[in-house]
Amino acid sequence: MNAGADMDLRMYSTVAVGTDGSATAAEAVRQAADLARRYDAKLVLLSAFGKHETPSSADETQWATNPAAQVQEILARTESELSDRGIDCSTVVDEGDPADVLVRLAEECGADVLVIGNKGMQRRVLGSVPKTVTQKAGCSVLVVKTD
Repeated sequence: MNAGADMDLRMYSTVAVGTDGSATAAEAVRQAADLARRYDAKLVLLSAFGKHETPSSADETQWATNPAAQVQEILARTESELSDRGIDCSTVVDEGDPADVLVRLAEECGADVLVIGNKGMQRRVLGSVPKTVTQKAGCSVLVVKTD
């Protein structure tokens, strides 16, 4: 095989990961960074923020309760840390329903895989954000289990 054919066999060229700065999201970012490094892929950090939303459960609405400035700070810090480790990384954030935003942003950045934490998973049933993402995403989804 020639070098061009090898490039065609690369499994991932863009890895997207949803993050909000939580411990679960940090593990998702770590695993997404490992995938990006393994496949020499670009890593795109995604996050969502909501306006005037009252959480009904801290586990289920972690994404929606972060104000824009806090989300931007989390993403900037994470992007800087990953870039210092030699990972080609960028960030994208938008307002709206967390699951819908992650699915849309992953599609817009051309993600081959979207990595998310399992925050909200209980008793083998996916929480609202991971469940919706796995049902709606146009790419493969890796749900990182941390609890």
